[in-house]
Formats: sequence, C-alpha cells, structure tokens
Amino acid sequence: MTTSNHTKMFTQLVFKPAKLKKFIKHNQPKQRAFGKSTKKCGLCGRTHAYINKYGLNICRQCFRLNAKKIGFQKNI
Repeated sequence: MTTSNHTKMFTQLVFKPAKLKKFIKHNQPKQRAFGKSTKKCGLCGRTHAYINKYGLNICRQCFRLNAKKIGFQKNI
C-alpha cells in the first residue's frame, strides 16, 4: 500500500471504515497558513513562479499563454 498520493489509497480502504479514518488522519497533508504552498495558480495549480501582482493569481506559464486574453500587451 505505497503510493505518491494519499487519495489513491482510498479505493483499497473502502470496506474498512476504521482504517480509512485513521489513514486519512495520519496521511492527509497539513493545511498551511503561510509559505510557498499556500499560493497556487488558479488555472493549473502550480505553486512555483506564482504572479500575485495586479491580482492575477496565476503562474508565469499560464500568464504567457493567456496574457493577450487578459489584456496585456508586449512592449517593443
């Protein structure tokens, strides 16, 4: 019962509610109050290269894809 994501294990523990409850208690990621993992891209969910300026709340990769739609213009 090893996996990279704790939610994948739920299918194996469906018929054992006590073990499922204990598993969730000990393996669920903590809710963060501060730090890099609290801010995620609104489009793709990345935590790195996050742009908060102007209330964008997206990562730089998504910004590059959607800049024209948002209304940004490239200066030459």
